[in-house]
Amino acid sequence: MKRHLLLAISALALSSVAAHAQTIEQMAGQMIVVGFQGDDAADASVKTLAGELAEGRLGGVMFLKTNVKSLDAVRGMNEAFRAASPELLPFITVDQEGGAVERLTKAVGFKEIPNAATIAKNHSPIVAEEIYGDMAKGIADLGFSVNFGPVADVNLNANNQVIARFGRAFGDEAQTVIAYDEAFIRGHHAAGLLTALKHFPGHGSSTADSHEGFVDITQTWQESELDPYRELIAEGIVDMVMVGHLFHASYAEEGAQTPASLSPQWITGVLREDLGFDGVVISDDLEMGAIRDHFTLEETVVQAVRAGTDVLLFSNTADYRAGLGQEVLDILLAEAEADPEFAARIEQSYGRIVELKQRIR
Repeated sequence: MKRHLLLAISALALSSVAAHAQTIEQMAGQMIVVGFQGDDAADASVKTLAGELAEGRLGGVMFLKTNVKSLDAVRGMNEAFRAASPELLPFITVDQEGGAVERLTKAVGFKEIPNAATIAKNHSPIVAEEIYGDMAKGIADLGFSVNFGPVADVNLNANNQVIARFGRAFGDEAQTVIAYDEAFIRGHHAAGLLTALKHFPGHGSSTADSHEGFVDITQTWQESELDPYRELIAEGIVDMVMVGHLFHASYAEEGAQTPASLSPQWITGVLREDLGFDGVVISDDLEMGAIRDHFTLEETVVQAVRAGTDVLLFSNTADYRAGLGQEVLDILLAEAEADPEFAARIEQSYGRIVELKQRIR
């Protein structure tokens, strides 16, 4: 019953905002979020991005530390991005977990907080909600609309190179992770920010870093790593789920080494059907080594969308191209023209995206 209700709500949201997108091109454009070069609203690259947002050829932007020269400059860029598409506000995204993973730092006057492990060790979930709420207010005041967190990974491998090493997980038990994920999400929602649970289906037991290359979790992954997703989705507080580039042989076509971010078995099968999530699915950065070393850009885009991904995230750092967003859009449109089912997937993703964007403030 709950799933049918969610689908009905999604259908109503799509019909009520159909005027936002007149073409399949504008629908597909909403599925693309890219990184950029530039750190000021006056920069040509920033003006170009704002133009793409205004024309509906881009759904959002991703900030990295190189884009942050001052808080005033960040605020100015975000004002320009918002003004470019005021009726359907863009996803203006940032990675601000605390600890080692942050784009806004004390060097530019932003108040830093400790990593997740330290927060959970020293503070109750109630206090953590206050800490994350204060951080979220600072992020929202700069004009961002999405913070890529909280980390929902369970810290099952103490030698993990990308999660445990930097204290990014709240704990080694799912219930601990759930409690602090709730605190993170509620603090952000109070400030008007959207969040993204990451890294589905679980990076905490892995023995390698997907930033660097292929990561096989077949022998290490445990069912309990789904518990944070299962419970938080059931609570109805999940805005987005970010899918990691993690390979599990039981969730891929026979003989194929397909990571979760390109896997219908994980996204459509487990996340949507088993866990009942019908919200926005966003990929982890599709330029990480686990993807770029094994798939072409066309393969990446097409497989991700067919698997059930709604938002394609590209940091645009591996081989910077000012026109990367257009390249991705061209691939989406060519595939949609060749295959009506793919075009229907774009429309489906657009419906979810618009429903979520209506909550941006």
